Amino acid sequence: MRAVILLLSTLTMFAASKYSAVRVMTEGIEEVVLRDEVRQHEVRMVPSLGNNSHSYKVKGEEIFWSPYKTLSEFKAKPANLGNPFLAPWANRIDSQTYFANGKKYQLNPELGNYRSDGFKQPIHGLIMYAPWKVIRVEANDDGAWVTSRLEFWREPAWMAQFPFAHNLEMTYRLSNGELEVQTTVENLSNQPMPLSLGYHPYFQVNDAPRDQWQVHLPVKSKVLLSPSLTPTGEKQAASFPAAVSLSGIALDDVYTDLTPDQQGQTEFWVQGKLQKVSVVYGPKYPVAVVYAPPGRSFICFEPMTGVTNVFNLAQQGKFPLQSVAAGGSWRESFRIRPSGF
Repeated sequence: MRAVILLLSTLTMFAASKYSAVRVMTEGIEEVVLRDEVRQHEVRMVPSLGNNSHSYKVKGEEIFWSPYKTLSEFKAKPANLGNPFLAPWANRIDSQTYFANGKKYQLNPELGNYRSDGFKQPIHGLIMYAPWKVIRVEANDDGAWVTSRLEFWREPAWMAQFPFAHNLEMTYRLSNGELEVQTTVENLSNQPMPLSLGYHPYFQVNDAPRDQWQVHLPVKSKVLLSPSLTPTGEKQAASFPAAVSLSGIALDDVYTDLTPDQQGQTEFWVQGKLQKVSVVYGPKYPVAVVYAPPGRSFICFEPMTGVTNVFNLAQQGKFPLQSVAAGGSWRESFRIRPSGF
């Protein structure tokens, strides 16, 4: 009987330690580390730098791309890497003004809290490197997760640029061999809040050079872009084979009319010889930006709530715009699923 009790105790300890979630200090910077000990997955997220999950290792191999070797380099010179969050607008706005609920709003460049691209267009919103507050870190037999919160309405300079009071919550959940990234938007305003948000994750596989990678693009339409990389309002049919070679190809495109499965989810992927990273969009991410510049060993599958410059294009009746009802909330996920490691 005693042997049976000891055996059960050992099994319980093993189950409890299958997943872990801990807060650690790395080079003086707080990280949250999620681990799946059985599958050997480890995700590292840094709350103070945009809540970016800057590292995802599978059996010791990194699937997120970064130009840096250390976290302190990232802090000293924040750059696009890992899994950046773009809000309250994703990608570009074609001018210093935008429309919401039929009204024109003016951005104030003198506040110095947004970036511009090479065409002097506002890009990637206001909070890419903003500090988030961790509100929950947990693990059990089914997974490990961390939830963080950003109270946008508390920052006057953000509200001056985008005057819709709201809260954001982001949950990273590591479970069953994949990482779910869930985003919740809570609209505190008494008007509908226009929604233009997304993620800009940088992926890599390590068992083949970039020009030997194959990618899967489950889309039906390509959005036509102007010379300044904003949509013209038109789109054209797009058709790709099941696997597209990246050899000699550069991608920086916006796609719509995705081809989801029966659950409404759409799976993009990149594969080397054996290693494969799938990115599965939930149905409220109906737009994909795919970015794979020549000579760079990464590809971005970017889940978006709308096309680039959607605030202004929706006003013109050219593309749909999602919104969050006054006092309401919006929630969606995308999943990162590595295999072949």
